[in-house]
Amino acid sequence: MRNPRLPIYILVLIYMPALSVLAWIQGNQEFLFYALTMLVIIAGVYALDRRVHFSLGVLWLLCVWGLIHMAGGTVPAPTGEEGRVLYAWRPIDWLPKYDQVVHTYGFFAATFAAHECVRAAVTQGKPMRVSVGLAIALALIGMGLGALNEVVEFTATLIFEETGVGGYVNTGWDMVCNMAGASLAAAIIWARRHAPAQEKGAEGDPAPAP
Repeated sequence: MRNPRLPIYILVLIYMPALSVLAWIQGNQEFLFYALTMLVIIAGVYALDRRVHFSLGVLWLLCVWGLIHMAGGTVPAPTGEEGRVLYAWRPIDWLPKYDQVVHTYGFFAATFAAHECVRAAVTQGKPMRVSVGLAIALALIGMGLGALNEVVEFTATLIFEETGVGGYVNTGWDMVCNMAGASLAAAIIWARRHAPAQEKGAEGDPAPAP
C-alpha cells in the first residue's frame, strides 16, 4: 500500500530546493540562513514523527507552513515593487501583513503538533482528556515555540547587515500573532477532546482518565 506520507515528502523535496535556489539567485543570504534552519526543523519533525506518529493532518499543516514561510521571503509581492517579497505584502491597508498571517497559521500548526507529542508521551497515543489547564499549557507551548522563532529572527539580524525582520513593533506583532494561532489551536483541541469516551481496561472496566 502506498505510504500516505509520500505526497508530503515529495512536496517538501520540491519546494525546499526550488525556493532555496531562488534565494541564492536573488543573493538573499537571510533566507539561505532560514533554509538551513528549515532543514534542521524538518529533520527534527521527521525524528519526532518516527516516535510520535503524527497524524496526516498535522503533517500537512507543518508542510504547508514550511512552504508559505519559504515563499514569503523569496516570491515577489503582487504589487510588483522591486525587492518587495510576500512577507512585506499587505493586500489592503487594514488587513494583516502576509508575515502576520504566516505567524498565526504557523503556531496554530505547531500547537497541534505539540498536543500530539504530549499525548504520545503521556498516554502512548491513546485518547487523552484535555482539561482547560492542559489546553492553556498547550497554548503556552505553542507560544514558547513562537518565542524560539523570534530568537532565530534576532540571530539573523546579528549575522546580516540588512534583513526583513523589522523592528520592535514588528516583533511585538509577531508575538501577538503567535499567541493568537496557538490559543486558537488549543481552544479547538479542548473543544474536540475535552470529553472523549473512556477507554476500557483489560478487565472491561473503564480505565482511569489520564
